[in-house]
Amino acid sequence: MLTKLSIQNYALINQLSIDFNNGLSIITGETGAGKSILLGALGLILGNRADIATLKDTSKKCVVEAELAISNYNLETFFNSVDLDYESQTIIRREILPSGKSRAFVNDTPVKLSVLNELKSKLIDVHSQHQTLEMSDANFQFNIIDVLAKNNQKLASYQRGLKQLNVYKKEFQELAAKQREANQQYDYNSHLFNELSEANLKADEQVELEEQLEKLNNVEDIQLNLSEAVHIVAAEETGIQSLINTLENRLLKIAPFSKEYEELSSRITSVKIEVDDVVSELENANDSIDSNPNELEKLNDRLQFIYNLQKKHYVNSIPELLVIQEELSEKVGQVENAEEIINQKQQQIDEVAEKLDEVAVLISNARKKIIPKLKKELEFILSELGMPEARFSIELSKSDSFLSNGKDNLNFLFSANKGGNFGELKKVASGGELSRIMLAIKKILSEHTQLPTIIFDEIDTGVSGEVSNKIAAIMQQMSQHMQVITITHLPQIAAKGNQHYKVFKEDVAGITTTNLKQLSEDERIVEIAEMLSGKNISDAAITHAKELLN
Repeated sequence: MLTKLSIQNYALINQLSIDFNNGLSIITGETGAGKSILLGALGLILGNRADIATLKDTSKKCVVEAELAISNYNLETFFNSVDLDYESQTIIRREILPSGKSRAFVNDTPVKLSVLNELKSKLIDVHSQHQTLEMSDANFQFNIIDVLAKNNQKLASYQRGLKQLNVYKKEFQELAAKQREANQQYDYNSHLFNELSEANLKADEQVELEEQLEKLNNVEDIQLNLSEAVHIVAAEETGIQSLINTLENRLLKIAPFSKEYEELSSRITSVKIEVDDVVSELENANDSIDSNPNELEKLNDRLQFIYNLQKKHYVNSIPELLVIQEELSEKVGQVENAEEIINQKQQQIDEVAEKLDEVAVLISNARKKIIPKLKKELEFILSELGMPEARFSIELSKSDSFLSNGKDNLNFLFSANKGGNFGELKKVASGGELSRIMLAIKKILSEHTQLPTIIFDEIDTGVSGEVSNKIAAIMQQMSQHMQVITITHLPQIAAKGNQHYKVFKEDVAGITTTNLKQLSEDERIVEIAEMLSGKNISDAAITHAKELLN
């Protein structure tokens, strides 16, 4: 619950600090006194966007700070999840700097506004006239039913499953799109792959083919030079081989005479062996060289085929062609195996959808079970609030689609008068009726939630007399479970508060400021008397005010 609110340099407020207690707290004040300013400042604590225009003195920063007692509301897990220090007396502070920059802190730890918004939903419910208009929103109506049906855990499970389902569906769509694109290119890619595969290319083939072709293209020149080389080496008497044999014989004769001659003889013998080997290879090469037109044509055809493939694929070597062949193999394989992959993804979708259906049925059954009770309670409370003929029609119908909160469509209609037609709340209910309906809803929800604080901003709009007493009685009942703060203009409601605060303006040195103070018992009598009769308070108004307070 809210125990203290401090405001500095906000709108018409210089500095204000007020303590709050549990039970029912009343805030009153003349129109324009600044009640909305209080809610605006509190909104900063709850994560609303900051506006530099709200600074009273634009050279100083604005600071709004709220202290809240939260020991009874099981928030330790939440604080741990957002990496915050848990304190039973938690302090939330918001600052707006003259530069326009905004900062937020929880127990002196800087936080993002998203954390404040999450924390708000667990601490304070501010009901305004704007929220009354939201009653016709399906999400708001579903939330009422789901809170009463205790669907929180089932909805969390459903939404996790729905998120996974959407992931699988997106993956399926991407696979299908790739499959369509691949199918369009499949025939062409398959042709290219088969062409390369059937070519039976080898990484070093081109180099070997080009060498062989070079030999065949120059066969006559090769034959001539090989023949001359054989003649130079192997001719009788004048050939190199014959001369080395003679040289070897001469040195063998003198080798025994010295180590020097022996080494020379050995070296010549080595040379002779090498020359003999060269002669043998030259003769073999000369004998094997042959002009072969058929082989020449065959080599030319093979090389030209390879060159054409390289040109077709914009590469310069066989290794590059082999890389392309592997890539084409993968693309063709993907298409041929895609049906199996897509079927697997569809199976995943079907499995998640089946589980989602099961959870959606549980959610729907819980809703159907609670709706008659909700309808009965709403109509009973509204009867107490001066709407005895008010009736609700709340129906669920099954949706074929997975929606964000299940598979139900909700038809939430209202009729204020006996025999009247049912219609949407915003179309058939007046402002005063909407306020009473919202109060009835909040009354019911307060019995099923652990919300520490609820703030009503003139929920009594459009009502008076005996109905205002009933509204006050309901607020008193609610305040037994939670802290209730209400801004009101009705003396019947103001008199029922456990504590009473007044918002007022005053001029100091020609500058208007807004202040808030807690009223004493005597001050309450005067304030309520003024609400009854205006500024000129009569004795009868004082007497009536005392009667209301008693």
